Amino acid sequence: MEPLRIYLLAGLLVHKAVWEVMKRNTTKTKNPPNLKSKLVKAVKIGILLGIVVQTLVEDVLPIAQDPASLRILGALIYSAGLAVALLGRIQLGQNWTDIESAGVKQRHGLVSKGIYRLIRHPIYAGDLLLLLGLELALNSWLVVLVILLAPAVLRQAVREERMLQEILPGYRLYCERTKRFIPFLA
Repeated sequence: MEPLRIYLLAGLLVHKAVWEVMKRNTTKTKNPPNLKSKLVKAVKIGILLGIVVQTLVEDVLPIAQDPASLRILGALIYSAGLAVALLGRIQLGQNWTDIESAGVKQRHGLVSKGIYRLIRHPIYAGDLLLLLGLELALNSWLVVLVILLAPAVLRQAVREERMLQEILPGYRLYCERTKRFIPFLA
């Protein structure tokens, strides 16, 4: 296996390991699993398995005949996305809930330092960048699926913001002074 694919796979494994270790250290919300949360979890697992398989095989739906520069650009975007997502998850700490059981915990606090000083959703932004970079690094037209995923992520972020504004003191002001996904822009 070529070094780039090993790097991409290793990054995915680190990402998943951090989530699993930190998930064990957070208290779970009391929402019982429903059909929607089970479906979201199944989709997440399916996407992860598909990406792992994709990193292990030859180019799937290749974009370019000579993808060297595309692979470099993709690896850089992937690395930035991985770093942003991991940093966001680590800095969110005990305030994190997974997307299947999104909610506000009793001791939920406003996190507005570190990367959260610049953007409200570094995990979502980082994961989108990670996927975008991964598909470019793998020279795959599946990058289009990442672009199609972005509106669903935006919808989820807006839904979470509405909930947090109602429950979490100071969140509305935090939203006024920070951008959602891209520092200083959007």
